[in-house]
Amino acid sequence: MKIAGLGKTSEQWRHEVKEEKGKANQWEAKFRDAQAREGTLKRSSVESQNEKEGLKIRVSELERSLYQYRTRNSVIELKASQSRIEELKEMIEELKTMLQNCELQIELLEVNNKRWKEQLHQSQDQVRNRDYVMGEALTQVREVAVTCKH
Repeated sequence: MKIAGLGKTSEQWRHEVKEEKGKANQWEAKFRDAQAREGTLKRSSVESQNEKEGLKIRVSELERSLYQYRTRNSVIELKASQSRIEELKEMIEELKTMLQNCELQIELLEVNNKRWKEQLHQSQDQVRNRDYVMGEALTQVREVAVTCKH
């Protein structure tokens, strides 16, 4: 039987209503699935935000540790440099003392050298004088020998 003016039978209308209800149920199921996925995504987003905040805190802690490490290393390197500087200062003082000692030795050697030269000149003068005296004596001995032969 046809419902007046609508052009469909009750059975067709039931069938169409049933199809529409099926479609509505499918859409409702899709909507629930979408809501479930949305909930999962929101939880995942919150977890990601929490993880992101945790990572920011960890990065901050690591940066602070790195700064402390670098500062500590700088202090250690500075102390090592200061120790090395002190060692070098001590070595410089030792070298200065050695240099002064060498300079004193050079002065002493120069004085001794001057004295030796003076003694050499005196000895040379004595040898010349002795040679002169011996030459004179020889001359006199020759004169006496020549005189005695005659």
